[in-house]
Amino acid sequence: MKSTSTNPTQTSGFPSQTYAEIVLEPAYNQATQHLLNPMMAVNKAHLIMLREQHIISEQEACHIASAIQSLDVNGLRSSEYSSHVEDLFYQVEVELEKLGGPSVGNLHLARSRNDMGIAIYRIVLREKLNSAISSGLSLHRSLREFALRHIDTLMIAHTHTQQAQPTTLAHYICAVSDSLERDLNRLKSAYTGCNRSSLGAAALTTSGFPVCRDRTAELLGFDGVIENAYDAVSGADYAGEAASVAQLAAINLGRFVQDLLLWCTQEYGALIVAASYVQISSIMPQKRNPVSIEHARSLLSSAKGDAATVLNMMHNTPFGDIVDTEDDMQPYVWRSLNTLESVYRLLSEVMDTLKVNVSLLRERAEHSFATVTELADTLVRTEGLSFRQAHSIVSRIVTQLTESGTSISGLNWDVVNTVVQEIAAKPLTLTVEQLEEAISPEHFVHIRHVRGGPNSEEVARALEAQALRLNAQEQWSFDTANKLRSVDANLDLILNGWLNRS
Repeated sequence: MKSTSTNPTQTSGFPSQTYAEIVLEPAYNQATQHLLNPMMAVNKAHLIMLREQHIISEQEACHIASAIQSLDVNGLRSSEYSSHVEDLFYQVEVELEKLGGPSVGNLHLARSRNDMGIAIYRIVLREKLNSAISSGLSLHRSLREFALRHIDTLMIAHTHTQQAQPTTLAHYICAVSDSLERDLNRLKSAYTGCNRSSLGAAALTTSGFPVCRDRTAELLGFDGVIENAYDAVSGADYAGEAASVAQLAAINLGRFVQDLLLWCTQEYGALIVAASYVQISSIMPQKRNPVSIEHARSLLSSAKGDAATVLNMMHNTPFGDIVDTEDDMQPYVWRSLNTLESVYRLLSEVMDTLKVNVSLLRERAEHSFATVTELADTLVRTEGLSFRQAHSIVSRIVTQLTESGTSISGLNWDVVNTVVQEIAAKPLTLTVEQLEEAISPEHFVHIRHVRGGPNSEEVARALEAQALRLNAQEQWSFDTANKLRSVDANLDLILNGWLNRS
C-alpha cells in the first residue's frame, strides 16, 4: 500500500498551519477590529472590582492599572496574528506582562475567558442593536413626515395584488410605520435581553474569591447580571433574539421596498426617485434605474440570510461553552444588524426626496370600480336591503359594465335602478346626488373615520400618536448611547485617579 506523506507543519504542534490560517488568524483580525476596546473595558472593570473587594492589594491594583493604561491599544489594533499566541486574549496578556511583569497575571483572578468573552460579545452586540434602533427611528420620522405631506393623496389599495378600495398614501405609509415601530420595539427588547453581564461566572461555577458581579455590571453599563453562572456562559439566546428580530425586521421592511420598486415602474408611474438615488443605463438613455431601492431590497435579503445563519449555528448545539456560539457565529449577527441599520439610513434619505405623481393616483382612483363597496353600503342605508343583497346588486352592475367595456363612468342611476328591481323587486329610492357621492373616492375615504381608517383626521391622529410613542423611544436611544459612551471615560477616570494618588 502506498503511504501518504504528511506535511510536518500540520502535525508538529499547536496550532497547525491550516488551523491557524482557517480559524485563528481570521478570528484574531476580527477581534482586533471589534473586540479590543470592549476587552480593555472588561479588564479595567474587573481590576476595579478586585481592588474594591480586597481580593488584591491597593499597591498591586495600581501596578496592574499602570500596565493597562500604558498598553498601546492602537498598536494592537493594527498588529498581525502570530502563532506564538492563540488569540487576542493571550496577546493582550503577553503585552501587559511585558509592561508590568508576572504579577499582572493576577488580573485574571476569579475569571475565565468564558465569562469574559460573553461579556465582550454582549458589549459589541448592544452597541449594534442601539445603532440599528437609532437609524430605524430616523426612518420612522421620515415616513411620518412623508405621510403628513400626503395625508390627502388618494390612491387605490390592493388586496391579492388586485384593486380593492380607495385609501390615501398617508394611510398606507402609516401602516408601514406601525410595522416599523413594532420592529423597533423588538430591537429594544433584544437590547434589554443582551445588556446583562456574564462576569463573575468564571468558567461556569463562579469563584471561591468574593467577587461582586453587580459591581462589574455597573461599571460596564450593564443593566444587571445573568443570574445563573452556568447560563451566563452557555446561553446564546441573547444573540438568537437579536438575530430573530433582525430577520423579521428585514422581512417586514423588504415588503415595503418591493412596493416602492413596483410604484417606480413607468407602467405604474406613481413615484419618482431623486436623481442622486438613481442610475442611468449605460446604453439606454431614457432609463432611470432606482438602484438605491434595489440595493435596499438585496441588502435586506442579506440581513435576513445572516440572521438565519445565526439561528442555524445555534441549532442542535450542546448547552455549554462552545465555539459554535462564539467567534464563528458572532460576526453574522453583527453583520445582519449593520446591514439593517444601513438600509434604515438609506431609505430614510430616499423617503425625504421621493416625489409622488399625485394627480395620476387620484385619476386612477376616480376611474376605478374600487369605490363600489361604499355603493353597497349606501344601498343598505337607503333601500333597507341586507348587505348580501346589496353586494349581489353591485356585483352584477360591475360585471355588466365590465363586460360591455365601460368604466365606472357608465354607472348611472338608471343602471342601478334596473338591477335593484331585478334582484330586490323594488324601485330605487337612492337619489342621483347620493349615487355620485357613493362612488366618489373622496367620500369613500372621508366617511371611514373609524379608528385606523383612512379619513385624514384619523390618520393625522394616528401619526401624532406614533410621534409621541417614538419620541420616548428616541429619548431612550439617545440616553442609552450616552450611557454606553460614558463607560470607557468612567473606567479611565477611576484608574487614572488611582495612579495620580500613588
